[in-house]
Amino acid sequence: MRSLNRREFVKRTVGAAATFAAFSPPRVRGANDKVVIGVMGLGGRGTYLAESFAMRPDVEIAYLCDANTRRFARAREAVEEAQSRKPKLVQDFREMLDDRSVDAVVNATPDHWHGLGTIMACRAEKDVYVEKPMAHNVWEGRKMIEAARKYKRVVTVGMQTRSAPYTKKAKEYIQSGKLGDIYLVRVFNMMQHRKQSVSPSQPEPEGFDYDMWCGPAPKIPYNPSRRWLNQWEFSCGPIAGDAVHQLDCARYLMDDPPYPRTVSHAGGVNSLKDGRETPDTQMATFDYGSLTLMLESALWTPYMKKTPGNVRDSDQFPNFPFSSTKVEICGTEGFMQYSRHGGGWQAFDAGGELVHSEYGRQADKEHKDNFIDCIKTRKRPNADVEIGHQTVLLCHLANISYRVGNKQLEFDSQTETFVNNNQANKYLKRKYREPWVVPEKV
Repeated sequence: MRSLNRREFVKRTVGAAATFAAFSPPRVRGANDKVVIGVMGLGGRGTYLAESFAMRPDVEIAYLCDANTRRFARAREAVEEAQSRKPKLVQDFREMLDDRSVDAVVNATPDHWHGLGTIMACRAEKDVYVEKPMAHNVWEGRKMIEAARKYKRVVTVGMQTRSAPYTKKAKEYIQSGKLGDIYLVRVFNMMQHRKQSVSPSQPEPEGFDYDMWCGPAPKIPYNPSRRWLNQWEFSCGPIAGDAVHQLDCARYLMDDPPYPRTVSHAGGVNSLKDGRETPDTQMATFDYGSLTLMLESALWTPYMKKTPGNVRDSDQFPNFPFSSTKVEICGTEGFMQYSRHGGGWQAFDAGGELVHSEYGRQADKEHKDNFIDCIKTRKRPNADVEIGHQTVLLCHLANISYRVGNKQLEFDSQTETFVNNNQANKYLKRKYREPWVVPEKV
């Protein structure tokens, strides 16, 4: 770890970057210019994104960053094999923010670093590909939008099925009116997770900057058996981290309704009683007026399965009755079952007869294509930061309803607060740990 005062480094890095961003327009690119990217977070998804971006002829991965140096080797090997130039390996992501040659940042950190990491990147004049769920809390998501707009940055969220051609066709079919009027959409996220083990806290391992990893969250004792996905301080929950994909698909298919009027939650920690804080059962209802959106999710259903990879990218359909990640569109004249991340969709008429279907393919490539294109054209991406905010907002609302005792909550879209419920409003924003604080004015 660098022997540098963190607070002073934050001030220097962010302050200087904000000045550059305020007075420097995005640079004009030549046809052969490569987009230079730094990757923040080298878990499974971050390493995959680093490798797949490095394989593109129009991209160079200049930095690989993780607080845990034990993750460097696998990511470095993958990137070096995909491109001719070796990336720099750093524990402190501010080093790549300081580098003016870096155009964009891939933020594949845990949930609690998505907001501040993205805001700091925007202020440092970098475009951002941030993984889902976009923000740790509602207030943070709004600040991410403000940063993207203020510094004129392209910020896209890793909800890649929004970029899939088969998803567009499903939306067009719904808009054609063949399903009639849509009053109910059901989103599923049902599968089986194992329990987390319970063990005592341990010393922080060599090569792991645990203080940096905790960042905006409290620095609780290090415990490798504790899954960050199951803890409110670090996560929106494992259900939200997965179901956000289907929720985004549902919103897209319904032409992106922005805010529900109310949310109601049922469920809790019913089966996996292993010390986790986040629910293993979530049944949430979102009232949009004439449209009701329902989320049905659980982490203890072994018969519900994700679509196998060989089905997602082939002319096959999932086993829809037991598909763990499906969306059902219920209309007055027909019904659609839709699969995220490939797998396609099928439409049925009022008599239950199959009348139309489309095979699907995963859209990782198309989503990255869109991000790189928007960096060059300065257009807003398919999964723009505001879209990401409105989608993950549903996860936040469901979680907050659970945390206040499974109460129905009314939401004010103008203020992004709950109506007459101070207890619920306390969960709209987290307590930040110095110096890792999302500022009121980004």
